[in-house]
Amino acid sequence: MKLKNSFMTHNTGDEQVLIDVSTKVFSGLVRSNSTAAFIIDCLKQETSRDDIIDAVLEKYDATREQVSADVDMVLGKLKGIGALDD
Repeated sequence: MKLKNSFMTHNTGDEQVLIDVSTKVFSGLVRSNSTAAFIIDCLKQETSRDDIIDAVLEKYDATREQVSADVDMVLGKLKGIGALDD
């Protein structure tokens, strides 16, 4: 899976903003904390759910269960706005 090319990110301080520049799929913006931003950054290249979980575990001190839940939540929200190519 990968973030669609029409979705761009911009970092502002401790927050990342995700915007659909095509305005065909989603009109609005998504604000992300640093963990969600890291997950979104992983999606800028072709990757899998398991690869994202492994990358998050390398960066953050958390359990696999918590990271899996967080990754699933972010992926679910991104799928909900049409931001992912599967």
